[in-house]
Amino acid sequence: MTELDVLVVGGVGVDTIVRVPELPLPPKETIAVPHINRYVGHTGNGVALGCHRLGLRTHFADVIGADPEGAMVRARYAETGLSFGYLIHPSGTRRSVNLVDPHGRRQSLYDGRHPVGMTVDPGLYREPLARTRHVHISLVDWARHALADAIDAGLTTSTDLHNWDGKDEYRQDFAYGADLVFLSTGALGDRIEETAEDILARGRARAVVAMAGGDGSYLKLPGAALRHVPPVVLPAEQVVDTNGAGDSYVAAFLYAWLSGRSWAECARAGSLAGAHAVRTAGTHTSFITADELDGQLP
Repeated sequence: MTELDVLVVGGVGVDTIVRVPELPLPPKETIAVPHINRYVGHTGNGVALGCHRLGLRTHFADVIGADPEGAMVRARYAETGLSFGYLIHPSGTRRSVNLVDPHGRRQSLYDGRHPVGMTVDPGLYREPLARTRHVHISLVDWARHALADAIDAGLTTSTDLHNWDGKDEYRQDFAYGADLVFLSTGALGDRIEETAEDILARGRARAVVAMAGGDGSYLKLPGAALRHVPPVVLPAEQVVDTNGAGDSYVAAFLYAWLSGRSWAECARAGSLAGAHAVRTAGTHTSFITADELDGQLP
């Protein structure tokens, strides 16, 4: 009998959020901005906390540093009650500076910290992997080994390729290895369906979901045409910050899928969770609950 519903592997860091008057920034030496704040963030964190908030039994495994950012991460999970296993690496905790304009749009300056080719003790993820239903893999290099172990164990898997262009080789192991593949439409242009078909044809995916922010999302299933999923329409003044909206979408999609709902219902759940997230400033500061989500699904 499994003790966990979801194991999330990799992807925590600290975000510094700077609210700027416009993007791109004007060429000025000094720009006055509101208070600058820091949050525990990044993609794995968002999926793990989103799943946890939805009542899924969730464990998160990652590598952090013995630094103030690592201490922030540990304190956040102690506060929320999220089960967290970690290893310490001298390169430190990942971090980023995210610029957010008045419309909630963002530009992220990412400091991945960890060296290329870094390996970790597989015990970090193998122990919880042996007692979970599902594994979500973030785009950190060493996590591709956890994906391979999850496949060998016969577990279902998911990943988020983010702004993959459909060609970059780094993400191919993730794209072609996971059962559920999420990505952003940002770098795809008119190649959304072509890229989704490639993932389905060359990999193991049962479904591909391309998230398009305020334009909704797209669902591609084997043998079916690309389906557009309308967004949850919000008044412009309610769109405060888009940081982490995609991670909330993924968490809610997984919640609905693990509950046995249809693909259409899963995509709707993701849209509702993403819309919930953008109403709050900061990264991963507010997640939809199971009661709130179930109350809005058929």
